[in-house]
Amino acid sequence: MRKPLIAALAAALVLGACASARESRLNPANWFGRSQPQAPTLAPEGGYGPRVIDNRALVEQVTVLAVERMPGGAIVRATGLPPTQGWWDAELVAETERVAPGTLAFRFVVAAPRSPQPASTPQSREVTAGLYLSDIALRDVRQIIVRGRINERVVRR
Repeated sequence: MRKPLIAALAAALVLGACASARESRLNPANWFGRSQPQAPTLAPEGGYGPRVIDNRALVEQVTVLAVERMPGGAIVRATGLPPTQGWWDAELVAETERVAPGTLAFRFVVAAPRSPQPASTPQSREVTAGLYLSDIALRDVRQIIVRGRINERVVRR
């Protein structure tokens, strides 16, 4: 009987001090202050670090586009056909311009070979790129577009 009484008394004392702790630094709700407008800066838009220039070109033709469900999201996989062998560093790069609501658009970019390469067969020239998108990113998406140089492919829900 004694322990519950002591615990109740301690809880009453601690909770009674909450009114004064509201403005205290010990209150986790006060750890970050209110937001304030920030003064304009003279720093360049991209910052002072080195600028990254992407010299990759659009793949000649997008031949396959598939969206494969995974736990927590989906993998967007695209296969492209460059004009010759040796193209590398394939990536699906998100487009922000010319995109309608409910649409995700990507550019399929690849780096050119460092030396002249033969054309050979289409199967030997294929390049594949993939990208994981979470369920949150796909929540309002109705279609996904992947663009190449001469065509684009679309998948819809």
